[in-house]
Amino acid sequence: MMNLARWKVVLVVLATVLGLLFTLPNLLPAKVRDGLPAFMPKNTLKLGLDLQGGSYLLYSVDTVALRNERLNNLAEDVRSSLREKDIAFTDLAVVGGEIGVRITDPGQFDAAASLLRSSVGGALPGAAGGRETQVSTAPDQRLRVAFVADAFDAEVSRAVEQSIEIIRRRIDQMGTKEPDIARQGKDRIVIQAAGESDPERLKNVIGQTAKLTFQMVDEEASPQEAAAGRIPPGDEVLPSTDGFTGSYVVKKRSVVTGEMLTNAQPGFDQNGGGSLVSFRFNGIGARRFGDVTRQNLGKRFAIVLDRKVISAPVIQSAITGGSGQITGHFTAESANDLSVLLRAGALPAPLKVEEQRTVGAELGADAVQAGATSAIVGLVATMVFMLLIYGGLFGGISLIALAVNALMIIGVMSFTQATLTLPGIAGLILTLAVAVDANVLIYERMRDELRAGRTLIASMEAGFARAWGTIFDANMTHIFSAAIMFSLGSGPVKGFAWTLFFGVLTTVFSAVLVTQVLLAWWFRATRPKTLPIA
Repeated sequence: MMNLARWKVVLVVLATVLGLLFTLPNLLPAKVRDGLPAFMPKNTLKLGLDLQGGSYLLYSVDTVALRNERLNNLAEDVRSSLREKDIAFTDLAVVGGEIGVRITDPGQFDAAASLLRSSVGGALPGAAGGRETQVSTAPDQRLRVAFVADAFDAEVSRAVEQSIEIIRRRIDQMGTKEPDIARQGKDRIVIQAAGESDPERLKNVIGQTAKLTFQMVDEEASPQEAAAGRIPPGDEVLPSTDGFTGSYVVKKRSVVTGEMLTNAQPGFDQNGGGSLVSFRFNGIGARRFGDVTRQNLGKRFAIVLDRKVISAPVIQSAITGGSGQITGHFTAESANDLSVLLRAGALPAPLKVEEQRTVGAELGADAVQAGATSAIVGLVATMVFMLLIYGGLFGGISLIALAVNALMIIGVMSFTQATLTLPGIAGLILTLAVAVDANVLIYERMRDELRAGRTLIASMEAGFARAWGTIFDANMTHIFSAAIMFSLGSGPVKGFAWTLFFGVLTTVFSAVLVTQVLLAWWFRATRPKTLPIA
């Protein structure tokens, strides 16, 4: 105790100063924080949805729609591959979660099977044969193409991760700050937008797939035949929202997709007087769009958003500049929302709303007030207990260590921008309430050593050395429990686990190291003959 290592003193002073600096912004008004020097921390505690109010949305990825879309795309790949090699076929269709096709020429059957095995579907490490699809034969010169099971599971996982990133970009462009977006289970996404005042608009922007495609209108297809269900191979009928006709017959193959867009901005039509959306393609999209418009002068192409034709203009001239405009029945707000969707990108699959909640800010204010009251009551009770049992000196040192602990917890959470939730407040209160347990173990060990006849210095050193094993074991179980709750839990459980994890680390630091440094300073300054707790 007389020869306390200097690094311990430096570490305690540094932790206390940093804790105070990062906690201070929480006590200052916004105007004062904005006026602080650039090197000063300005982050405050990030309040969760249950404290600040806002919107809670739980979505699930529509895996059925995702599988159907992938199968339809795969069917078009099969059609293109067979036609390119002049292999005659018929009865190409998606049936029962797989693609079936009949090869009309028996002499081309083996060649067709080999072609599809090598050309259809991408490589997937770990899948059967290293492919994401498998091709099997069936009677009557038929071939079947299906996804490998783990290939589609990987596709769902990628769709969820991609959806999270796209949702985050959409919300950020709406101006909603710091949303909490997390994966839940295999195919679910939890969105918590604290402070969002318009949850319906948020839901509309998040939930819209926003898949933009440019597809040629089949001018030769008869609307009457299409209405009767007689659609030419390679075509499909899509509903229209342009106000001119109820539906269009278009080519299934997209000439350009929204993935090739580099920018989209709302604008105003100087001729028609309505709102519109201006867009620009990347190099590949601009070149492909220029080639298509050059080769199809006088024909119509459909601008399709989420399987609905929003416009079908006639190509008057080749569009080689890589930019264009989408006109329709837009308001200023809808044009802006569409621009946000196109800039953020299309969702890989539709999302289904599983749960929706709106939390009022007044509930959060009540919770914060109740939490603050609980914390004060708990701290006062702890202070009284420590002062009565261990006196003003040792009890006071424990309370100083407890104050440093609180500063470090709030400072760490402010610095890392960890979200403080209502269960998190409970975890914070629990952490502070049991933080003095380590001091009790140390002090009681000192008493035992004094009763055993050891010297004052030896008793103090033994109090810290021999109590450390118990303190370490007890708090390691807390850390493991918090880590398990955080990794497996969600929502309130994670909030509780997060503050508990931080709290355990700072509690061990403050109760052991801060107390040790303060007692060493006291001992060297006063040279006592007995301990006040003896």
